[in-house]
Amino acid sequence: MVVASATAACAAIWMGDPTTPHGPLPVCPTKALLGIDCPGCGSLRMLYSLMHGNVIAAARFNALALMAVVLLVWAYLAWTYGRVTGRRIRSWQHWRWAPMLTLGLVLAWFVVRNIPFAPFNSLYV
Repeated sequence: MVVASATAACAAIWMGDPTTPHGPLPVCPTKALLGIDCPGCGSLRMLYSLMHGNVIAAARFNALALMAVVLLVWAYLAWTYGRVTGRRIRSWQHWRWAPMLTLGLVLAWFVVRNIPFAPFNSLYV
């Protein structure tokens, strides 16, 4: 189910091409309503660039989401390996400090990418 959902989402992003202005994919509501970048802004373009093999552009669009993709793939592979071998494999999300660290990183990313002067304004998408 997870693989099917991820595949469908990636296919929609691939066909929608979020790097093209005024395309079929929705604009971030936070960006549209408030004019600021939320922690997820640029994630569709990041995934699109990643699927096309352009890791540099993916990191430019949303570096935090790129790290999240890596961690989610790690967690999924650990879970799959555990199911196949019949052993429970602990991954990063089972660490005691993982939720607070994740929340801290998301909040820091939200603040830093909206600071209106150099070098932070280069994080706008």
